[in-house]
Amino acid sequence: MTRTIAQIETGDGADELRRDDYFPTLIYSIKLHDAESMNRDILEAIYAERDRDSKGIERSNFRSLGGWHSHNNLHKEASFKRLTDRAHTMLGGIHENLGYDPKTRLEITTMWSITNPPGSSNRAHIHPGALWSGVYYVQAPEGAGQIEFTDPRTVQIMNSASFIPNKRRKTECWTKVKVKPVAGKMLFFPSWLYHSVEPNLADGTGNASERIIIRFNINQKRIPKK
Repeated sequence: MTRTIAQIETGDGADELRRDDYFPTLIYSIKLHDAESMNRDILEAIYAERDRDSKGIERSNFRSLGGWHSHNNLHKEASFKRLTDRAHTMLGGIHENLGYDPKTRLEITTMWSITNPPGSSNRAHIHPGALWSGVYYVQAPEGAGQIEFTDPRTVQIMNSASFIPNKRRKTECWTKVKVKPVAGKMLFFPSWLYHSVEPNLADGTGNASERIIIRFNINQKRIPKK
């Protein structure tokens, strides 16, 4: 989209300065209206899975710091169906917004849970083998740690600009973006976008102090012919 940002006086006339934004990085967000009742059921299912497999697996989480990561097929379990169905509904909106082929749909291909007690975090990573990724916040006490997205462009390794001191930069000049976790919030972002999670600095101990999420990997699938 071309837009005019200034009329610059030049002698006896004015020149129009225009700007085009060609390579945006899209992040979608949703706050579920019925999250409170949904999260009670999801928490119960997550704790049951953690009791069953207390070791879990290690990916971006730090097992040595207490971070737990479930197996990757929660979307196939009945206890997570309500959330899976809702995520697919939201993905339908993204599919339409981006003008994807109507003979396809966005579909969750892997889904897992991560619990982070105080002191735990997630290292920077991407999600190979997926088109979109997502996160749903089941529990997020104050100070639980923000997700941080990093500018993926090569500008990061080139000369950097100086900006007006002590003034908030325009969003298009940011090199990192942090999003505060809120229970009931869902984010979708490109799987190639590097992201990490700050340490959980919430007060207290026990389950109530944990940052608890559901993560998704999503691919575009062709709709089977009837």
